Amino acid sequence: MPYLILIIVLLLILVFVPQWWARYVFRKHSQPREDIQGSGSELAEHLLAKMNIRDVGVEQTDKGDHYDPEARMVRLSEENFAGKSLTAVAVAAHEVGHAIQHHRRERALQRRTELVKVAQWSQQLGAGLMFAIPVIALLTRMPHSGVMLFLAGLASMGVATVVHLVTLPVEWDASFRKALPMLRHGGYVGPKDAVAIRSILLAAALTYVAASLASLLNLSRWLVMLRRG
Repeated sequence: MPYLILIIVLLLILVFVPQWWARYVFRKHSQPREDIQGSGSELAEHLLAKMNIRDVGVEQTDKGDHYDPEARMVRLSEENFAGKSLTAVAVAAHEVGHAIQHHRRERALQRRTELVKVAQWSQQLGAGLMFAIPVIALLTRMPHSGVMLFLAGLASMGVATVVHLVTLPVEWDASFRKALPMLRHGGYVGPKDAVAIRSILLAAALTYVAASLASLLNLSRWLVMLRRG
């Protein structure tokens, strides 16, 4: 039991430190800048047009910055959609990076889209199996059935963790092989902001690491509940 508690404490640190750091970086560079010519949405539209991607739109969202490959839409939070800050332009370029991956039919993004769907389904299945453990064990009076259900639920819920870790290179590519070159070579940000832009793009890419670790944390919570039961 002490080892399990220690693991959970470590996971808490690993989950919340990246999240806190990313929010700190985004907030630090979210102040409006007079030398930035356009908002995040305007830059996204400009970059899409420059890359000759005509079937992708840009819109505001309250569900976090992301690219939706099914709707073919770059979605930006209110502050990044209308903001003229380093965070706004860097995040906009990052999401456009995903649109470029989609436009070029890069296999890594296609694989991630498929895996995310599998992860969503498996998480729901895993949660259902976890809740079914006591009922099945009681009805069958076979403790081994509970163990089998627990292992099945654990495996299905763990798929989300694997998905996030496997798809991290997709985020890295969007930040440093797509967004950073566009911002640097296009002259949208000056050399003095190079370090800040890299930190913002790193924070955007590492969002999936925090999500992956959060999945592990959920598994640990289930372990504690089952041990108490």
